[in-house]
Amino acid sequence: MSIAVTAASGNLGPLVVDALLERGVRPGQIVAVVRDPAKVDHMAAQGVSIRQGNYDNPPSLAAAFEGVQKVLVISGSEIGRRVQQHANAIHAAAAAGAELIAYTSVLRAGDATENPVLPEHVGTERVLEESGAPFVVLRNGFYTENYVDQVRQAMRSGELLTSAGEGRTASATRADFAAAAATVLTTPGHAGQRYELAGDAGWTMRELAETAGRLGGRQVVLRQLDESAHLEALLGAGTPEPIAEFAVALDRAVRDGELDVLGADLAELAGRPTTALEDGLRAALARPSPSRGPD
Repeated sequence: MSIAVTAASGNLGPLVVDALLERGVRPGQIVAVVRDPAKVDHMAAQGVSIRQGNYDNPPSLAAAFEGVQKVLVISGSEIGRRVQQHANAIHAAAAAGAELIAYTSVLRAGDATENPVLPEHVGTERVLEESGAPFVVLRNGFYTENYVDQVRQAMRSGELLTSAGEGRTASATRADFAAAAATVLTTPGHAGQRYELAGDAGWTMRELAETAGRLGGRQVVLRQLDESAHLEALLGAGTPEPIAEFAVALDRAVRDGELDVLGADLAELAGRPTTALEDGLRAALARPSPSRGPD
């Protein structure tokens, strides 16, 4: 049994490779698909098979998936282009005869309406359905690491801006989601499932501000704004307009409960409780800030 992991040099992919190795998958059974093989020399040194594959280059994907039984398609980061990119990977995996295609979608893709990343994930899920290949959807909630830059800014300024109200976000670490993905890729019975994956407990922006204060050793004040004032404040601070609009839209989704916990799918697949917010942030703050985005 061989397992291909796309975007294996990104933020989530290496953690999935690590989780597969921890589950006893032999290195030679893992195919790390990357744009630049030089970025994963450490995986090659472990015996992991490295293949070049680019979401924009279907022939490269066809070669990367040759002889592979299971494929994890990790969502790309080029917003606006992702449905076609993901479709290229899905079609290549299906043509290669993959027995299972797993895809990292977004929490509540079936019923959410406000999450700004929603449309491309819904579109990709439609491509999966139409592919004719066995598939499983991993509807990942937000990664705790996505909030590191915001927490660092709050620790510097002593202030956290939000328009999310009392909405809750059930985030978890990338390692939590990677552990769940590894389970799906190494155990039977997942084809046709859509797993709603979120942390064990949701938290409010007020709790995030309190956590930032504890981690930074200073008081962090939460400023609750309406959407227009939030957007104006972000633009006034020099935030590029598309990023500012994205942040406000994301807070709207949080306010409407679209990123809150739905059940225990993540903990059950990971085989352990998910990482608490403060623990996840503390570990992430000790590392270089990861890129924000879908992975």
